[in-house]
Amino acid sequence: MNDLSSTGHLSVLAVEPAISAHGMVKSFGDLRAVDGIDLVVPRGMIFAILGPNGAGKTTLMRMLATLSRPDAGSATVMGHDLLAAPHEIRASIAMTGQFASLDEDLTGRENLILLARLWGFRGRAAKSRADELLAAFDLSDAANKQVKAYSGGMRRRLDIAASLVITPGVLFLDEPTTGLDPKARKDVWRMIRGLADSGVTILLTTQYLEEADQLAARIAVIDHGKKIAEGTSRELKAATGSGFLHVALADPARADEAAALLERRLGKTVQRSAEGTGLSVLGSTAAAANEALAELIAGGIELSDFSMGQPSLDEVFFALTGQPASDENKKEDAA
Repeated sequence: MNDLSSTGHLSVLAVEPAISAHGMVKSFGDLRAVDGIDLVVPRGMIFAILGPNGAGKTTLMRMLATLSRPDAGSATVMGHDLLAAPHEIRASIAMTGQFASLDEDLTGRENLILLARLWGFRGRAAKSRADELLAAFDLSDAANKQVKAYSGGMRRRLDIAASLVITPGVLFLDEPTTGLDPKARKDVWRMIRGLADSGVTILLTTQYLEEADQLAARIAVIDHGKKIAEGTSRELKAATGSGFLHVALADPARADEAAALLERRLGKTVQRSAEGTGLSVLGSTAAAANEALAELIAGGIELSDFSMGQPSLDEVFFALTGQPASDENKKEDAA
């Protein structure tokens, strides 16, 4: 990825965290969307906020980006107090929401030039900055196409590029790859890694477990407005336990029967794969898992495969929140 620095680049040499939040609270009527969350994000880190739909991820991010005032709690962003110095915070951050904020009738280059001029770049400097960003995000060949003709992945890359006309200290990314195909998603991941390598701190929300696993140095899991776990991907997996039993059924028609047996024997909720033939459940010990397998076989339930080992991040998510991570393109309904 090309150098994205500009005259607005902020020093990352200070020891103070990029984000430090304590006791953040936000309510909408009787709903407490964010309920006492603490968060510390070191400078230059990719930090993921992971949670079910409606867990409060977007609400927390909007408060930290000064778009919503907290009901309680305190925070600093790039050394500036959230309540006392919101303008200073806005000058040091950028945010890309779940949906692109681009003018579809303008070309990609025209969108970036317009934004650069709004940021104070003049004529030639605005065009130069637009061309730098287009090159950095592999969009030079599409620079003169109207945005309405862009693919989903191209729009997302342009939307992120638009957030970087002035290189921020912190970039907030809300569901950055929602709706993208696997190739476009990996392209955006590459861009995000490049930004972090250049010193930008990135706080992102996601429901994609693979995204958090691939990108984030640290992950906070939130549910019903509370932070219920935090750590590296490895730490979260280790904390959940290494005794996950995975079975693959030869006959998917017996999935309900097999799941009920495993839940009765192991006392834990079974998680099913999308196709229904794969079952995963936390087994307290290898002996307990072996007994459950023996009961499946004794019941005439044929297995095509089985194993026991460390949980995937998806299984960690399920164990912590009681529900699988969503791969649907959902908009958080915190209010």
